[in-house]
Amino acid sequence: MKKKNFILIIFFYFLSTINVNSIEPDVFVQSTVNRATEILSDSTSKDEKINSLKKVAKDTVDINGIGNYTLGSIRKNLSDTQKNRYSELFQDYFLKSFSNRLVEYTNPEIDVFKKEKLNENYTIVYSLLKATEKRPEVKIDWRIYTKYPNNPLIRDLIIEGLSLARTQKEEFASILNSNNGDINALFKTLEEFSKN
Repeated sequence: MKKKNFILIIFFYFLSTINVNSIEPDVFVQSTVNRATEILSDSTSKDEKINSLKKVAKDTVDINGIGNYTLGSIRKNLSDTQKNRYSELFQDYFLKSFSNRLVEYTNPEIDVFKKEKLNENYTIVYSLLKATEKRPEVKIDWRIYTKYPNNPLIRDLIIEGLSLARTQKEEFASILNSNNGDINALFKTLEEFSKN
C-alpha cells in the first residue's frame, strides 16, 4: 500500500512539472524579436550582424519543417541522398535569404498583441511592425509550432496576409514544373543563390 501511494505521489509530481519549462508562444515571439532588434541596433559590421541573425534563425525557426513543406509532394519521390542534399541547400538558402532581408532594418519595433491557439501543434501570434517615416505599419502573424511546449519554433510568417512559406513553395514548384520535375534544377537554383 505504501509503495502504491509513493508511486501515485511521484506520478502527480511528474504531471505538475510537465509545463514548468513550457514557453508561451507570444513570449517566445517577443523574445525572438527583441534578440533580433538588439543585433540590428548594435554598432557591429553588416557581416557580423548577418552571422548573429543566422544564429537567431537556427535557434528559433523550424528550418527543416519549412524546407519539407516548401518542397511539396515531390519529396516522397526523392532518395535519402537527395533529401539530405536538399536539406543542406535549403538551410543555406533560408539563412542567407532571412539574414539579408532582416539586416536592412535598423530599428524594427514590433509589438506582439495577441495569440490564438489553433490546436495542440500550432498557435498564431499576432504582431505589428510599427510605422516609421520610411515605411508603413505592417501586420505580421507568426505561425508557431508548439508540439513541444518547451521548444516552440517558427514555421511561417504571414505578412499582410501573405504566407512566406506558401510563396516559397509556389516558387519552388514553378522551378520544378519548368524543368520536368528535375530536382537537380532546384538544387542548382539554391546553390547559385547561396554563392552570390
